[in-house]
Amino acid sequence: MAKGNIGAKSGLSKVNKVLFIIFCILLVGTIVFVAVSSPKVAPKAGEGTGTDATASSSEDAPVIDEFKAGTYGGIEFKSVDDVVKYYVEVFNYNKTLTAPYKENGEAKTYYKLLGDEKLEIASLLVDGKENATINKLVPGIMGGLFHGSPKGLSPSDNRDPQYDTRDDGKIDEKQSHLTADDVLACNVKDNGDGTITITIQPKAAELAYADKDSQGRFFNVLGDITGTVAEISVLSFSQGDANDNIKVLYKGGTGEITVDTKTKEVTKAYYMMKVHLDITHANVTIIKDKSATMDLEYSNTFPASDEFLKESKGITRG
Repeated sequence: MAKGNIGAKSGLSKVNKVLFIIFCILLVGTIVFVAVSSPKVAPKAGEGTGTDATASSSEDAPVIDEFKAGTYGGIEFKSVDDVVKYYVEVFNYNKTLTAPYKENGEAKTYYKLLGDEKLEIASLLVDGKENATINKLVPGIMGGLFHGSPKGLSPSDNRDPQYDTRDDGKIDEKQSHLTADDVLACNVKDNGDGTITITIQPKAAELAYADKDSQGRFFNVLGDITGTVAEISVLSFSQGDANDNIKVLYKGGTGEITVDTKTKEVTKAYYMMKVHLDITHANVTIIKDKSATMDLEYSNTFPASDEFLKESKGITRG
């Protein structure tokens, strides 16, 4: 696992730093709760640690149909390279498109296509077991701590093109840098209405940094978590440090992008990123040498609903 610290030089967005804190609170709280409470329920036979039964395994297998060469929506795709090249063209073009909005009554110019963001905990386990009581509390905890905001096509860190950068402005999110080598699987579907849907599954990556790897060139990845965990005073490790005992695996996520082939405009899109966290040899106050796992699902849906825009940031279209 790559080493790293969260700090001023990391260039991570404030939102992602908040997410790290949420993860740590939930993991620490779960370790304490499960360790001191009695009603524990083991996972059923055949079930994994979350929505993907092999989330923590090293195997990186396709979860979508394989690519078939052909002509879709009047466009010929001979290879995966063709699909990725077209996706990059579509992405770059759509990030040149803007539209007028009002945010709390003030006129703004944002991306024409804005999406929402949602974060859900698919699974929390301590020493391989889940706790029914804390599972019921998780949605409320997440709802109180995480509030999504509108963003441009993933990866994106902002709704305003002029601020859609990362790493202190060094990474421009208005351009896609996805390559065919980043893609584990993809396919194309002709919808019969002048649109096609491209589905892409990027290759798995440990940790993941914006524009630095297969996941970071496709999703709004969360970067490093070890630095934040190291700052949690009640958490320590019976062996090694945070870098040794925290593993973060991005695997199994996909994106579906529907494109009007005449205009190259994206009419709708859905990105689902899946992240698996493992913590081992964790000490929480007087509780020693515990392991915990968490499966996260982070999604972006385009276009965002009027309700989401209004409720999240007081934004209205037009």
